Amino acid sequence: MTGTDLAERYGTPPAWRRRALLGAVAAVVLAFGVWLAWTSWVQASPEVSSGGLRYEVVDDSTVSATFTVDRTDPDVTATCQLRAYAPDKSIVGAISTEVEVGAGGQVTTQFRTTSRATAVELIGCTAPGQSRPR
Repeated sequence: MTGTDLAERYGTPPAWRRRALLGAVAAVVLAFGVWLAWTSWVQASPEVSSGGLRYEVVDDSTVSATFTVDRTDPDVTATCQLRAYAPDKSIVGAISTEVEVGAGGQVTTQFRTTSRATAVELIGCTAPGQSRPR
C-alpha cells in the first residue's frame, strides 16, 4: 500500500490543522521563554543581598558578627538571619534582626548562645516581599 492509496482511502488531513498546531506550539514556547526571562531577572536582582561574614567568639555565651548588606533602595528595611554552631554542628544560637546599614554597608551585631560557638553562618537578608534570604 502506498501513500496515495491511504490518502484515497482515508482522505487527507485539512491544511489548516498543521498551521494551527505549529501556531499553538510557537505560542507555548514563546510564553515559556517570557516566563523564564522574567524569573531569571527577578531572581538575579534582589532588593537586599548580604555577604562577607566575619565573626568573633566573644565568650562562652556571646558571638559578634560583621557582614555587608547591599540594598537597591536605601529606605528598604533589611531583616538578616544568623546562626551559631557548636563543634558537633548543633545550633547554639540564632538571631533574626532588622539592620541599620552604616558606612559602606557594614553591619555588626552580637547575639547570645547557649554554649560556646565555633562557627557562625549568615543565612541571608530579606526585604518585604522577598521571601528568599540572600
